[in-house]
Amino acid sequence: MPPSVSTMNEADTFAGLAGAYVHTPFCSAICPYCDFAVVAGKDDLIDRYCDAVVAEIEMDQTWRPLDAAYFGGGTPSRVPPLRMADILGALGRKHGLDPDAEISLEANPEDWTEEAAAGFRNAGFNRVSFGAQSFDSSVLLSLGRRHGPSQISASVDVAREQGFESVSIDLIYGTPGETETSWRETVGAGVAAGPDHVSCYALTVEPGTELGRQVRGGAPSPDPDVQAWRFEIADEVLSANGLTRYEVSNWSLPGHECVYNALVWAQGEYVAYGNAAHRYRSGVRSRNIRRLEAYMAAVEAGKAPFAGEERLEGWDLELDRLFVGLRRAAGVVAGPGGDAFVMDKDGRRLIEAGIVSVAGGRLTVNNPMLTDEVLRVVLGLVVSDRQSNGDTLRVNA
Repeated sequence: MPPSVSTMNEADTFAGLAGAYVHTPFCSAICPYCDFAVVAGKDDLIDRYCDAVVAEIEMDQTWRPLDAAYFGGGTPSRVPPLRMADILGALGRKHGLDPDAEISLEANPEDWTEEAAAGFRNAGFNRVSFGAQSFDSSVLLSLGRRHGPSQISASVDVAREQGFESVSIDLIYGTPGETETSWRETVGAGVAAGPDHVSCYALTVEPGTELGRQVRGGAPSPDPDVQAWRFEIADEVLSANGLTRYEVSNWSLPGHECVYNALVWAQGEYVAYGNAAHRYRSGVRSRNIRRLEAYMAAVEAGKAPFAGEERLEGWDLELDRLFVGLRRAAGVVAGPGGDAFVMDKDGRRLIEAGIVSVAGGRLTVNNPMLTDEVLRVVLGLVVSDRQSNGDTLRVNA
């Protein structure tokens, strides 16, 4: 099995793993806060889309056996299990799958029947992540969700009955109208449902979303101070129940950390398929065409559906490693980027304030709620380096 990320040294071993991401854009409705590449009311395109994803995989270059594959969206559980099995089979034929590979599927509770769960398990999925978001009916309504609290717990039970090895739930905090009591009850109910893994995300107002339009029109927006307190409550309750935080927004029981996400945060490599999918290979981050119809048309014409790429070299590659690695509770090996962080005046300020620790050759963020501030300093190292070096990147940093 892939290593646990419970200790510092084990966290770094994920950099050597191989992953794959498959995007599934179909939803029954688009949630007001969602800015992902999703569509609603287009389930008639599912078969055509799945054929395109299989074709995209087949036109890719053969790589190496995958340690993890993550099917996200959108709502992958809206796609028939047999079609997901086709895509998973294509991944296996092209790259190979490690016998112990983690194969994850995102699902909505309202889609999760015994028949569907059995179908996905038979297709090869061994991990499922439910978009629970809240156990408060009024909060679920305001978030545009179509399930009730009882369906969440029932979905976890069905996943267990059908043999899923790891079960996760996602929760969202800071929704206007949510109270401290309701959030504490949501986290408690989440624990009582018995998942192996819990993700907690702050509600974010994104431009171009329905929520963004509502806020511009005068609706209340999330309060950052309230969200910070909600995070503290989540960490308190989850930690007291044996779930350890291993990344800014993720807690798990030992051995149930999400391998796919862990390798991404370790600057590991991964391929990706589907509209708007992002990949990282050999220092190059690339992305696919976002619009569904344009993506399918490109693949059907025999063209790689790439929309752009960014090549990371020298100093940019080193700071990218620091940027993704600092999200982990275990921190990241300091290296040249960490040395520059320590020498930077803003970096020193964060260290002196106890927000960042430097010990044992590692940089660690002690207050996860201030991770964005720490990462802004890392981004500043890119700007300051280019200003002092005439935009010539340092190599072998």
